[in-house]
Amino acid sequence: MFAVGELIAYGNTGVCRVEKLEQDKSGMRYVLRPLYQSCVITLPVESKKIFMRPLISRDEALALIDSIPSVSAEPYHNKVMRQLIDHYEEALRDYDCAGLVEVVASIYAKKKQLEQERRKFGSIDERYLKRAESLLFGELAAVLDLPRDGVRGYIAERLGVEAPFGE
Repeated sequence: MFAVGELIAYGNTGVCRVEKLEQDKSGMRYVLRPLYQSCVITLPVESKKIFMRPLISRDEALALIDSIPSVSAEPYHNKVMRQLIDHYEEALRDYDCAGLVEVVASIYAKKKQLEQERRKFGSIDERYLKRAESLLFGELAAVLDLPRDGVRGYIAERLGVEAPFGE
């Protein structure tokens, strides 16, 4: 059970603060407030439908950032749209920060490759890149006490590079 005031990762929503615990006739419910959206989410404490986990620690976040240069960024190509979507959905399913780094790095590698070949970067790739970056950068921002739009610059500075994912 998460404590009131705790920050958690909540599915595709990303980082949320546990605002309160409420009791209703169906049982205990969390009231969550997303950090980067203006809404309130209420769900049963025992909910198994949407993934929830504690945020990574500051030390884990720094180690993750330091590991970015060693991430294998293999671009994934598939002309069948459904298979491309399934590939990205599978990669994002665990909402794990290391997995999100791999997805972001892989899509940037694909984007760079396509640019070199003077080919168009697809809208599906773009959509999943934004989704993975939003989840990853949102969590890193919360853990490192940074604005979300400052995470990319922080990573680049820490790694001493201009483009942390080879973008």
